[in-house]
Amino acid sequence: MKYYLIAGEASGDLHGANLMAALKERDPQAKFRYFGGDLMQAEGGTLVKHYAEMAYMGFVEVALNLRKILKNMKSCKEDIAAWKPDVVIPVDFPGFNLKIATFCKENGFKVFYYISPKVWAWNQKRVLNIKKVVDKMFCILPFEVDFYQSWDMKVDYIGNPLLDAVFSHQKNESFLAQNNLGQKPIVALLPGSRKQELKGILPEMLAIADQFPDYQFVIAGAPSFNQNHYASFTGQKLVPVIFNQTYDLLEHAHAALVASGTATLETALFHVPQVVLYKGNFITIAIARLLIKIRFISLVNLIMDREIVKELIQQDCTLEKISAELNRLLNDQTYRQTMLDNYNLLDEKMGEPGASAKTAELMIGYLRKGC
Repeated sequence: MKYYLIAGEASGDLHGANLMAALKERDPQAKFRYFGGDLMQAEGGTLVKHYAEMAYMGFVEVALNLRKILKNMKSCKEDIAAWKPDVVIPVDFPGFNLKIATFCKENGFKVFYYISPKVWAWNQKRVLNIKKVVDKMFCILPFEVDFYQSWDMKVDYIGNPLLDAVFSHQKNESFLAQNNLGQKPIVALLPGSRKQELKGILPEMLAIADQFPDYQFVIAGAPSFNQNHYASFTGQKLVPVIFNQTYDLLEHAHAALVASGTATLETALFHVPQVVLYKGNFITIAIARLLIKIRFISLVNLIMDREIVKELIQQDCTLEKISAELNRLLNDQTYRQTMLDNYNLLDEKMGEPGASAKTAELMIGYLRKGC
């Protein structure tokens, strides 16, 4: 069968790649075209557009790049129409993918949406449109099942695919030597994969490094950037940037500063004490605060429905507060252990790996039944 996947950011690339691998195991004739990234490309098929050309986050940022977004959307629609896949699989990325789903429904293509848009966070009435344009919805957060049920929509809960990636990771015992890292404990910096995230958060992350001379700060480089891009932020600071080894970095990290997003949950699954940071355009934040109906922004806190990790957002994302929180993570053993104990509870709530395999089996089953 022919599968067309659309992932617009680093996390979607990861989940899309794992799903592709699972589909290939169950469908030897599988063919793929996709908007995605390096991980999906490694699984084969045809990469139509890299997510590095698509990842814009925030109301203002989207408005400023609207012409590029509309051009990408047009080329995606044309490519789907020309290739005629058996199913289109949007992977999260709702601003783009819900419009593509509408196009697919209007033109007779099946839509299996993998990783639900966060419609429970704001403008919940979007579910009414989702019901019209999405044939099957695959959810990765437990509370999403009840949410959709309240709107009389049946969905499939498949567990969280991050567990697949984390549990399958093999620790590289030579990581420190291979990357010329010394013996000082590591503070991992995960500043995100979008340009505006780096611009808003990485300078603050780097600014506090001098306050902790007994630790080495290491940046997890996003595949959408290169060494020169990070050099414009690090300047003369001796802060290494390590690409394509984020999980090994987390395996060896003593604590982490993490941009809000999928990385917060990955960091928690590796049991690394963390502080979650977010700073965006002030107009975007003002609009979001009017619209968004959730108490937390990090997946860790959302899943647990209480504060497990500290979130420093916008005006709270200051050098003083980041430094104070990191100091607690490193030196307050009671505080640190409480977070680690809560990570154990998170593990129990997350369950077992296998989301990618389960999703692949369901998708192929539905397609063969004509659902």
